[in-house]
Amino acid sequence: MLRDILERAGSGALVLLDEIGSGTDPAEGAALAAAVLKTLTRRRAVTLATTHLGALKQLAAETVGIVNASLQFDAEMLTPTFRLLKGVPGRSYGLAIARRLGIAAAVLDIAERAVPDRERALDALLATVEARARELEAQERALAAREQGVREDAARVDARGEEVAGREREVKARARGLEQAARDQTRAYLLEARKKVEEALGRARAAVDEATAKEARRLLEQALEETETRETADTGETGKGKGETWLSLEELKRRRQEPAGAPRRPPSPARPPAGAGHSTATAATEVSLRGLRVDEAEALLVKALDDAVLADLPYLRVIHGKGTGVLRQLVHDILSADTRVERFGFAPPNQGGHGVTVVEFTT
Repeated sequence: MLRDILERAGSGALVLLDEIGSGTDPAEGAALAAAVLKTLTRRRAVTLATTHLGALKQLAAETVGIVNASLQFDAEMLTPTFRLLKGVPGRSYGLAIARRLGIAAAVLDIAERAVPDRERALDALLATVEARARELEAQERALAAREQGVREDAARVDARGEEVAGREREVKARARGLEQAARDQTRAYLLEARKKVEEALGRARAAVDEATAKEARRLLEQALEETETRETADTGETGKGKGETWLSLEELKRRRQEPAGAPRRPPSPARPPAGAGHSTATAATEVSLRGLRVDEAEALLVKALDDAVLADLPYLRVIHGKGTGVLRQLVHDILSADTRVERFGFAPPNQGGHGVTVVEFTT
């Protein structure tokens, strides 16, 4: 068989040799196998050869073009793993398997002493290489698991970030919608109230007797009160705001007395009654922001400040709690920017401490 292979194999040929060099003296078989493999390598034939001869394990280190390979073997379980390891020659496990099969220890000791020193040194080296390879594989698996965990954590963080951003956009859109709805409702109330005022003015001008004039005057004053009440309740402000002009009762009476169709003089601005739409009864000296979102807390605090100033309260207690400090920082930022606030600071320890801010207004 070897003769036919050597006669026919040339460049590009594929040669498969199983247990090359076996069936004869190990020394001569190893020498013959080495000569055949070197010859086929020089001819550039692709050769795959299996062998248990230890002398052939060093052939790859001595000849260019020859590479060792082995099937991995679990040294602890003494079972094959069926993994091909390129560049690593296989170890001999004959004595280890014999010990597992129950061969007498005395016999195994004699056999181990009979193994040449060179073979024992090579086997020890291969054992070290295998152990190092197993250690590297374990580290590689652990590193791969950690990388997978990092990728999963990053994916969760990205998903959470997208969720938070989506919620923030939703809250902003909802706030804009509510603000626009409030403006539209306020505008509708004002238009309706103005319509009633104009109707009352028309009836006053058209009055032909004292009874009609009194009724027109009553309707005029009622319409004026409704206008002030609705504007104050919807805007939360008193006086002139959002480009509107206050008309005094004297101005309306003057208009009633003017002839129909007469050109109107520009109304003289008049301040509304002090505290219109607000009273001390509706203002509180304490407001609690605990449990609220930032946007909710800001709106409630601003309203409480407006109510307290309009009611001429000397101070306002703002309960924001300690927590993470987000609400406390929001409260202090708003108070620092409000020119109506003379000073503010934390309450005494027995009255809330750092969970309560006491506000004093400018007198």
